[in-house]
Amino acid sequence: MSEHAANGQPSVDVLVVGAGPTGLTLACDLARRGVTARVVDKAREPFGGSRGKGLQPRTLEVFDDLGVIDAVLAAGSEYPRLRVHAGWLAFPWDMQHRAKRTSNVPYPNTWLLPQARTEAILRARLAELGGGVELGTELSSFEQDPGGVTARLACGGAVEQVRARYLVGADGGHSVVRKALGVHFVGQPLEGARAVVGDVRVDDLDRRFWHVWPWARSGPVALCPLPHGDRFQLFAPLPGAADLELTESSVRELVLAAIGRSAPRLRDPSWLSLYRPSVRLVDRYREGRVFLAGDAAHVHPATGGQGLNVGVQDAYNLGWKLAAALQGAPAALLGTYEEERRPVAAGVLGLSTALHHRKWQRRGDATKQLRTTYRGSSLAAEASGSATRVRAGDRAPDAICSDGQGGAVRLFDVLRGPRVTLLAFGESARRAAAEECAGRGVRVIHVVASRRDTRGEVLVDGDRGLQRTYDVGEGSLVLIRPDGYVGVITRAPSAAVVGRYLDRIGPPVLATASGRSAGSIARLTTTGS
Repeated sequence: MSEHAANGQPSVDVLVVGAGPTGLTLACDLARRGVTARVVDKAREPFGGSRGKGLQPRTLEVFDDLGVIDAVLAAGSEYPRLRVHAGWLAFPWDMQHRAKRTSNVPYPNTWLLPQARTEAILRARLAELGGGVELGTELSSFEQDPGGVTARLACGGAVEQVRARYLVGADGGHSVVRKALGVHFVGQPLEGARAVVGDVRVDDLDRRFWHVWPWARSGPVALCPLPHGDRFQLFAPLPGAADLELTESSVRELVLAAIGRSAPRLRDPSWLSLYRPSVRLVDRYREGRVFLAGDAAHVHPATGGQGLNVGVQDAYNLGWKLAAALQGAPAALLGTYEEERRPVAAGVLGLSTALHHRKWQRRGDATKQLRTTYRGSSLAAEASGSATRVRAGDRAPDAICSDGQGGAVRLFDVLRGPRVTLLAFGESARRAAAEECAGRGVRVIHVVASRRDTRGEVLVDGDRGLQRTYDVGEGSLVLIRPDGYVGVITRAPSAAVVGRYLDRIGPPVLATASGRSAGSIARLTTTGS
């Protein structure tokens, strides 16, 4: 898919600036699609702190698809209950609404994983896919023209000129890419909300709980135990307009002054940072061949654990569209990135800001991002008379079926990988799908009620659980996009709406990656149980 640099032609398909969770997710998604990408970051070494420690259920589903869910679950833990301290008294409280795993939602609760570990897992996956991160490499400038982007990268005193078809700025809230584009970053810091955040050891503090002092001077102090280690993440507000030198002694004194004599003794910080929450959103996500994603496009208060997750899902939305565009998809497809993602970011900003002002409000389903929808998008198509509970634009829920040999299989295992998948319910739908999708690279799965019918790739829906989940019946077609959202849903066996949809998204990306990409219907795994 790549071209040589001769005669000004691009030498790389995509240049990704920034190797945080957003940039790494995008790089992994591109790599498994056969897209050549370079990932650069000006930092000389990987980030080592816990900053964005909460992975929401929808992000866990993304990581399942990318083949890293086993590592994510092994490295993290469920969130602990809170222990609320009032002087020498303490009582438990559960801020997280804890749901049970179901056939439709395999990862029902927020997962605690320090950001540094998330990034390490994604870097390892990228290496498996043949990619890597170039640290200590800074984007100094770029220009674009109708054929691509010319970027200059500085590393160790040397400057390299790179030609790419597209550039993605995933370089954080102070994004060089965003500033160079002149994109407006609308919003403001939240007044009086500065704090110290860091990873510390704490003597004689029960690691079974997330400890909170809500009535501390200058605002609530919190210490959250980080999994599989001996450190806590500290959050401690700064009083007034005070400045603070980030040292062990100064942070210890800050906590002692805030809590009083019952304050725990902090020591040996491995990472400390000054934090000031802001609420900002770009006025556009794209300028020509240059895109913005993650904190480069939106910054959130930490409350509710939303920011990192929105960035990961930006990347997941953009990756398959860039790959399709590189294969000749209609130009309008790339326009749907901003169309779909900017309203989501705006809604999440409202949610996280409200939680910032009501810090002790219990977290419910709204923060889990399973309800994120692209209904109304130009990539959400429904045939007339096909109103169902699951609508085009919604997240495609999981389900438990069986394969042609009677073994249990998760729908998510079937969907894993970079392709478009079409579920055809019944024989009339299968015939219509086979005719419409012939030669178009779409994976057609025949959903049947009995193992007697084994033509093509088959899912056996003996108890009609999959039909009930998607609220469809015999003759229905459900097209699921590469990013796990429903693109088309129709109750009629006619596949014309599917054909028109495929015309809009262009040639499907057929490349598969090594590792856990789907190649056939696999037996049910115990991942995430």
